[in-house]
Amino acid sequence: MVLVESLVLCSSISGLTLAATETTSWPPYAPTDAAIFQLSSDSQFAFYLEETIGLANWGGANTAEVLRIATQIIPHDFESVYEAYYYMAEEVYAIAESIDPQRDPVSAREAYYHASTYYRGADFFLHGNQSDPRLISLWTQQLTAFNKANALLDIPGERFTVKAHSETVGDYEAIGIFYAAYPDKRRGPTPTILVGRGYDSSQEEGYHSQCRQILSRGINCVTYEGPGQPTVRRQQNIGFVADWWSAATPVVDYLTTRPDVDMSKLALAGMSFGGILAPVAASHDHRFSAVIAIEGFYSAQQAFEEQFPVEIVQLFNTSNVTAFDTAMTGIVANSTYPSNFRWIVGYGLWAFDTLSPFDWFTRLGNITMSPRVVQNLPMPVFVGKGQDDVGTEQEPEIAYEMLVTGRPNGKALTYYHHFNTSLGAGEHCSLGAESQLWQAIMGWLSGVWDGWTYANI
Repeated sequence: MVLVESLVLCSSISGLTLAATETTSWPPYAPTDAAIFQLSSDSQFAFYLEETIGLANWGGANTAEVLRIATQIIPHDFESVYEAYYYMAEEVYAIAESIDPQRDPVSAREAYYHASTYYRGADFFLHGNQSDPRLISLWTQQLTAFNKANALLDIPGERFTVKAHSETVGDYEAIGIFYAAYPDKRRGPTPTILVGRGYDSSQEEGYHSQCRQILSRGINCVTYEGPGQPTVRRQQNIGFVADWWSAATPVVDYLTTRPDVDMSKLALAGMSFGGILAPVAASHDHRFSAVIAIEGFYSAQQAFEEQFPVEIVQLFNTSNVTAFDTAMTGIVANSTYPSNFRWIVGYGLWAFDTLSPFDWFTRLGNITMSPRVVQNLPMPVFVGKGQDDVGTEQEPEIAYEMLVTGRPNGKALTYYHHFNTSLGAGEHCSLGAESQLWQAIMGWLSGVWDGWTYANI
């Protein structure tokens, strides 16, 4: 989630209408002023390219391939993102298929992982049209490539499915992948971190940006997805739910059945929007010994409101459903408006499984780190924020203050870490500097786990 660039809006008798193309002016391209050098003059495209290239640190992409993709993307043109990423995905997948995995499993695995990442990139800006068949076909391709890569790991990740129930959507299935730190379950119970992603990111991406860091220290890593998240949304047609514990708790139940999980040292990490979902889940399930909220929000709705034009916010606050829906839908469809605003709304509609922006924004507001959530968090909580993550506004600071003042012994149980731009870690979730992120988290977690000493794998 990134800052919504200024929109030019005007009033009319019928409500809010969109200004003409010629009134739109883009901010100057000033990459040296950014937290990380921007690979596009379109700030949203630059952000996603940062996210992709950051995966190269842990095998999810190839730097030169991403830089080449960047040369083919046209600012504010969503289709150009699809074309650039898809071309690279297909070419790299063909390379993977040409390699004999029996003779050279490393090369095949690398190429399959890279192709999987690029298929996800091709998909990323297509959600404004929920009936676009590529949303399904591209995801099938990314899963196929990822699974082929995963099968070539020394210890392949184990996919699992658990039955779940939400008061909102009824019965569904939460999904996950268990990555064991050690090949032999007879080794005994091992500390484990359950990693949840956020508004838009997949558990497959989480293998590269989180799990590789965790596994290298001899800790099991588990990723999972619930309603609204990429694979569950596609395969089960259900959007985000406020009772997020309905997804997390069945996963924890599954972990209790594994002899290689030390349930006394089970932590829950949430990244981005997951920084709300993790505390919400843990407030209903106290089997977690620690919670990690990276870019932890109090309320994503509140963060968006602070960046939306005042006219849009007024329409929502006065429950002018028709005008709000008309204005927001028009913005999503109009390429003369900032890509980040168009994407946030378009993706939100898809992730919440609705065609009404008013419905999306209302339901978004139901997912929050409320005082009741905070009061029911007896375990230590780590709150992290990138210095120049302007998209979250002051939400991590608000969340930290609530965790300190809103629960018994809150000061001692809550830790806040500021990731610095001067060291390259100041972007959203410290994109590209995940090693600094996990150095801080694991150092803190060692203390929570009574001075646990990590392995060197």
